[in-house]
Amino acid sequence: MERKTEKKRRKYDADFKREVLTMVSNGRSVLDISQSLGIGSNLIHKWKSRSNPATASSKAIAPTLENVSCAEHEKLKAKVRQLEQERDILKKALGIFSRED
Repeated sequence: MERKTEKKRRKYDADFKREVLTMVSNGRSVLDISQSLGIGSNLIHKWKSRSNPATASSKAIAPTLENVSCAEHEKLKAKVRQLEQERDILKKALGIFSRED
């Protein structure tokens, strides 16, 4: 009976992670670093997102009124009014065309 050798999970210390993240911030690609060091690129991406949680979470936040300038806000309100008018016109047209004489 053959025994499968189990892969042991490698642990990396904080200094190593910091060096890898420094390489990334200096412009080296994650793929290049992962291949040269023999670690997974997903792991580097995970370290990167954990090192800067503000950046990672800000991407997931939908734009709010605070993030939108006044000019953009006025444009959006005008667009909403236009779309509401188009919707109302389509409702009236549907009512006219669906009538049976």
